[in-house]
Amino acid sequence: MKEMLRNIGINSTGSIKINFSKIGTTWTRNGTSISLLVEDNNFLVGCGAGNAVFPLIATYPDVLVHACDFSPRAVNLVKAHKDFTETSVSAFVCDLTIDDLSKQISPASIDVVTMIFVLSAVSPEKMPLVLQNIKKVLKPNGYVLFRDYAVGDLAQERFSSKDQKISENFYVRGDGTRAFYFSNEFLTSLFKEQGLDAEELGLCCKQVENRARELVMNRRWVQAVFRYTDGVNYSPCSEAPTQVDLCHEENVRCKDDAEPVKDFVVDMSEGMAFEMFGVPTTNDNEVIKIELEGCDFKIKVLSKEYQHTCKSTGLMLWESARLMAAILARNPNIVAGKRVLELGCGCGGICSMVAVQSACMVVATDGDIKALDLLAQNITSNLRPPFLTKLITKRLEWGNRDDIEAIKAMNNEGFEVIIGTDVTYVPEAILPLFSTARELISSNRTAEKDRSPGLILCHIFRRVDEPSLLSAASQCGFRLVDKWAKGNPIDQSQSLISSWFSENSFNEHIPTSALNIMYFQID
Repeated sequence: MKEMLRNIGINSTGSIKINFSKIGTTWTRNGTSISLLVEDNNFLVGCGAGNAVFPLIATYPDVLVHACDFSPRAVNLVKAHKDFTETSVSAFVCDLTIDDLSKQISPASIDVVTMIFVLSAVSPEKMPLVLQNIKKVLKPNGYVLFRDYAVGDLAQERFSSKDQKISENFYVRGDGTRAFYFSNEFLTSLFKEQGLDAEELGLCCKQVENRARELVMNRRWVQAVFRYTDGVNYSPCSEAPTQVDLCHEENVRCKDDAEPVKDFVVDMSEGMAFEMFGVPTTNDNEVIKIELEGCDFKIKVLSKEYQHTCKSTGLMLWESARLMAAILARNPNIVAGKRVLELGCGCGGICSMVAVQSACMVVATDGDIKALDLLAQNITSNLRPPFLTKLITKRLEWGNRDDIEAIKAMNNEGFEVIIGTDVTYVPEAILPLFSTARELISSNRTAEKDRSPGLILCHIFRRVDEPSLLSAASQCGFRLVDKWAKGNPIDQSQSLISSWFSENSFNEHIPTSALNIMYFQID
């Protein structure tokens, strides 16, 4: 069996430098390098855009790499790569919890499987299904090289403070993706139950500093080598896995006698570099393209690798905002000729930027100064006069008397439409939210429900359930006149919100069935 070492390091330019040399059967971390075991037949789970695939085949042209990913877009990027050939890379879309791997890869044919930041995205109850699937194609005595989030990582602490917990050590990000944090005990038990014994197990610790945002992030990853020993005769060097202390990796040096076979430089996405090595990027923002009917935006947000460690929720684009913006784009009559206020708009402000195309006035507000600074950049880069002058940004902390009076001074007639997307996740903020909306909403009422001033909330229920929202709304003089939830049958002839949707027209803007819309008016 051919065994080789792949060392991956990051140079000062942010590129990835890869050195290959021969080794035994370990996967170690030295300094800012990772050593991976590479065999004749390899399977990369969660291959992404191929950042590990192509350095591998460039160094070993005869190696056969199978690469799968849940995302069709990621697999298409692999196939579109200039170095992709069907003789060296077999790339395919696969949901490891459902799809049978043995239909894509011959059973018992893989020497090494790599799982780098993959299993954490899977629900804990489905993780055994993934490992059972991988075992089908793994040779006896084959290896699984593993790296993923560890319990105690700063991101987990941030999730806990935002109440995005699904179950024990399992959380949901703002974009709807999931993240599980592994303990050594859970991980070894999970793999052991599937006939995969831990030969090496270690914890990677790295402190990452983002001076621009005054963040110091203590990142923790678990790294392990597992061997498929089910039903085969093999004698490990010890019954317990080798415990490797990787938290002081800056003091570790590579062996001088490790002679590299070849150096290869490849550009790796900043997000993957951060996840794998904890190396901060040169630019902590990323641009998201939003395509709506007649409204295409390029929105600058905090990069994904920072989102789950940042205290502010206003520096990212939430899925509820995407849905509400799409509704406004296809139903401009909701805000046409009206004065519109957005509460907690964050840095994206896409609802306000869509609304300003039809409204007579739009005020986008948030309590986070950093979110407002980024919002101002997004508005300037996406809007042109006269819309640019019709959209005003203001700081507004709910319940803050000075902020409320400053808004009233701009518009003493009140707002006919108030919008809030994903602003209902903190229980303590619900009463101030409705109280502030009540002070700023227009008091002019008409007999027609769709013309009376209204408060529209689009969200996912988290810590605050519907009865709690209705109670707070009632205390502040609001009543619920309509509501909508994805998948719930509603009589469209009686529902104002359902009239905003045409059949199957919003599927691409509804990433989760948990989204809800509630429409309030003054009682």
